[in-house]
Amino acid sequence: MRKVIVTEFISADGIAEVERLTGVPWNAEMDQFKNDELADSGAMLLGRTTYQIFAGSWPSETGDFADRFNALPKYVASTTLTALDWTPAEVLKGALPDAVRALKQGSGGNIYVHGSISVAQELMRHGLVDRIRLLSYPVALGQGKPFFAPGEQHRLELISAARFSNGILALEYAPVRTAS
Repeated sequence: MRKVIVTEFISADGIAEVERLTGVPWNAEMDQFKNDELADSGAMLLGRTTYQIFAGSWPSETGDFADRFNALPKYVASTTLTALDWTPAEVLKGALPDAVRALKQGSGGNIYVHGSISVAQELMRHGLVDRIRLLSYPVALGQGKPFFAPGEQHRLELISAARFSNGILALEYAPVRTAS
């Protein structure tokens, strides 16, 4: 069975607004983290906004990473998009939890959710996330869109943690499933 893995850039106080996470230089450790994710990826699951942002920039990128990233199948959670220019891609049909359950039963490697906070939050709410990989920046933003939905609690087991030389923390968690 395929795993759903959420990967996100966050502030130390849990805000997931990548455009506000400035002042920390990208380094080789971050490159390795993202290369490891790409090597493990069989597909991407993106919300409409993230898909449109990525589609506006990634197709013009070059190099090995960009070639592999662009070639991944993309599943897009959207009720408004009909045409997808950054291919291979398809809009998911029906309720997101049902569509993702079906994707998890397929083959082709793990499914990575990049950004797409509302998609990640809905999948966590339905117990469909298998891993959460965070690059936590050494800054507190004080306000903004939180990675974890306000009012929701999620028990997590720390799988790994590493401190990069630029102060970024690479954290990987597994949601703890509770008996219902």
